[in-house]
Amino acid sequence: MLAVPTAYSLTRGSFPFKKIAQIIIELPLSMPYLVLGLCLLLIFSSEFGKALRDMGFRVVFDKNGIIMAQIIVNLPYMIRLIKTAFAELDERLEIIAGMLGASRWQRFVTITLPLARNAVISAVILVWSRGLGEFGATLMVVGATRMKTETLPASIYLNMATGDIGAAMASAIIILLISFVSLFATSRLERKNLQASRMKDVYWQ
Repeated sequence: MLAVPTAYSLTRGSFPFKKIAQIIIELPLSMPYLVLGLCLLLIFSSEFGKALRDMGFRVVFDKNGIIMAQIIVNLPYMIRLIKTAFAELDERLEIIAGMLGASRWQRFVTITLPLARNAVISAVILVWSRGLGEFGATLMVVGATRMKTETLPASIYLNMATGDIGAAMASAIIILLISFVSLFATSRLERKNLQASRMKDVYWQ
């Protein structure tokens, strides 16, 4: 919901400070996750965070913190993937639709999004599986508390700390299986995209 309109704006839109906005959005890609987690911890431990807590939105050492950490870590990656997919689409189709009277919204819904559908689905799967293995930022914001803020990576960490190698291996195997299925699904979608691209090239020729 956040990545698709943002990626579309960055590829098709024109607005002031577009380059600066793109740099800020993609900055977390080059930052260590522990640093991102520390930034979130400082933000939500400030007066702003305390105000949110008083309104009922707890982040630090709460499940909401897991969601915030996942968004900050994975949203730039999702935007980059979808932006690349939009940039590879042939704009001639959108231009022709615009000449025929279609609005920008109609062009997006009927042309751009359907053509990029497989790429968007592939990005969702990859980012979701990648998010399951995120540990550094989540640990900084919510810690690792059994049955409260325990994610799969946190489960591995806690089980290793207590010497329960079997439970740690079980969590690791779950992550590996999910990663395998995700990569298999995305490879199938990429193959379909390649076939569609070849058919489109033949059509234009």
